[in-house]
Amino acid sequence: MLQEKKHPEYQYLELCQDILDNGTAQTDLGTGVVTHSLFGRQIRFDLAEGFPLLTTKKVYWKGVLQELYWFLSGQSNIKYLVDNNVHIWDDYPYKIYRELMEKKEVPEMTKEEFVEKIATDDEFAEQYGKLKHIYGEMWRHWPAKDGRGIDQVQWIVDEMRKDPDCHNAIVNSWNPEFLYAMAKPEEASRFPICHNMYQCSVSKGRLSLQLYQRSADIFLGVPFNIASYALLTIILAKVTGNQPGEFIHTFGDVHVYEKHIEAVKEQLAREPLPFSKITISDEVKELDDFRPEHVTLENYAAHPPIKAELAPTGGLVTKNWKEFVQKKS
Repeated sequence: MLQEKKHPEYQYLELCQDILDNGTAQTDLGTGVVTHSLFGRQIRFDLAEGFPLLTTKKVYWKGVLQELYWFLSGQSNIKYLVDNNVHIWDDYPYKIYRELMEKKEVPEMTKEEFVEKIATDDEFAEQYGKLKHIYGEMWRHWPAKDGRGIDQVQWIVDEMRKDPDCHNAIVNSWNPEFLYAMAKPEEASRFPICHNMYQCSVSKGRLSLQLYQRSADIFLGVPFNIASYALLTIILAKVTGNQPGEFIHTFGDVHVYEKHIEAVKEQLAREPLPFSKITISDEVKELDDFRPEHVTLENYAAHPPIKAELAPTGGLVTKNWKEFVQKKS
């Protein structure tokens, strides 16, 4: 008798267990937050077997869909997300605003007041809601030295249409000019670029995508990243006239936050359910045709959500932000 194939979600669960069993304790220099980490792992999903929206806890699908549209449309102001009631990016522009608060250059606000102001005051949102040099900008408007904005995503689409055997369909978000101490202080990103490069490959009419993620929060971030980049794979396959192939997720540092350990154990006690299915409207023929309403998620069943707080670590930080994060923790 043939052995029944193991559910693909067990790759994720086994990686979680591996981190709990073998991870090394590390402390984030900027915030003092502790993680348990492994280095150099990989999981992969054949998209012909279903859409890998994880089932052992309910994943915030609206956030996945709206965030990916935000990236693909080249946006970097959180107002679009706030207006659509998606708040996964609120901490990062507020980090910049708090630096101005320290200098007494702006009125003091709580994060909740700041987000409300983004939602209700367009001028305030334009000034304080923008995050420079993040994914949408790097993907669609990479700043060239001659002042051009290079559209990397359109380029790989054009390249794969012209040459399906190409080996250069790469999109990179890691620009040292704007990162950490490599940057001029006034230009340094306050957001840490985590999922920093992806490459596409076409074989036998199937388009696959491999993501390299240099730093990965396995409990909160990775389920989101899996769904987001699997969906991106399907969109890129659609606009290049291919079928979806594999999504391959390659990790640098992959970690569990110490404060998430009990939540991870709760998830590990659950059995995966069948994966869902994604369909994309035939109206999507080009990248810029894509809208969230063109995506239909079918048959998604999942165990209940498991609550855990985001730890906004990484990037260039100040003493004030370290104190803010530690107080939240």
